[in-house]
Amino acid sequence: MCFYVSQLKNKIHKIFLSEAPKGLRNIAWKPSHICEIILVSLKLLFLKYKDLLILISGMIFLLGACTDKPAPVSEAAVANDSLISLNRKDVIDDEFINKEVQSQLTPDFVLNTLKERNLAYVSDNMVIRNTSERIRKASLGQYPGAVILSCLDSRVPVEDVFHCGIGDLFVARVAGNISNEDMLGSLEYGCKVSGAKLIVVLGHEYCGAIKSAIDNVKLGNITALLAKIRPAVMDLDSLTGDKTSKNPVFVEAVCRQNILNTIKTIRAKSPILLEMEKKGEIKIVGAEYHMESGKVDFF
Repeated sequence: MCFYVSQLKNKIHKIFLSEAPKGLRNIAWKPSHICEIILVSLKLLFLKYKDLLILISGMIFLLGACTDKPAPVSEAAVANDSLISLNRKDVIDDEFINKEVQSQLTPDFVLNTLKERNLAYVSDNMVIRNTSERIRKASLGQYPGAVILSCLDSRVPVEDVFHCGIGDLFVARVAGNISNEDMLGSLEYGCKVSGAKLIVVLGHEYCGAIKSAIDNVKLGNITALLAKIRPAVMDLDSLTGDKTSKNPVFVEAVCRQNILNTIKTIRAKSPILLEMEKKGEIKIVGAEYHMESGKVDFF
């Protein structure tokens, strides 16, 4: 405030000196002088309190905005910096969770659906699910379309790989995607009891269990598990080249052979599943997941 008064005094003093020749007591105050003093006063006042004035103006604006009614928003959200526009068709619904729908599925339809959804996964397409609705519906029963016998590997997120959610798939996991009595019972339950139409034996590249089987690792209970993979290694004994886990070509070949051997075991040791396959009620296929691309090759 002292600065403001000081500046104002200086301005008045200049005007006073400009009129000094006319006498100290009889200064002729011109209208322009008065206007100039007023303008200077307002300017200095604004400079002194501009932050406060801006704050007050902002508060007045906000108070006015709060009283305004929000503009109506249509059901189709308009995309901006903070919103994403979605179509209802982009939300994955309960295709596999309904018993009536499951009864109408065919093995080929389920297989093609998994292929399409894996393509969407590879393309990095967004997936939106009404998860809470699925949870409520799944509590009444489960009717998946497929059973996936997959490796234990944490880098193979089976449901994500096929863009599936709650109630879509049965997933059985074991290192090396091998088949034993427990796995066969699980597959029979998924297909014969719960109505799944497809069995997929899903292996993957860079599999640690396959590499360990190739190197004939011996360690605790792992030894017995790897013994079920070893036949795939022996089946490729005629191949030339480096037959160790350091050779990615050989590891890839053993991975595929192991998948085929698992399928063979399923057919040989499960009369129930073999009969269902012969009747066309289910299909049993092999598949390999590629780590670097996320693509699944079926065979």
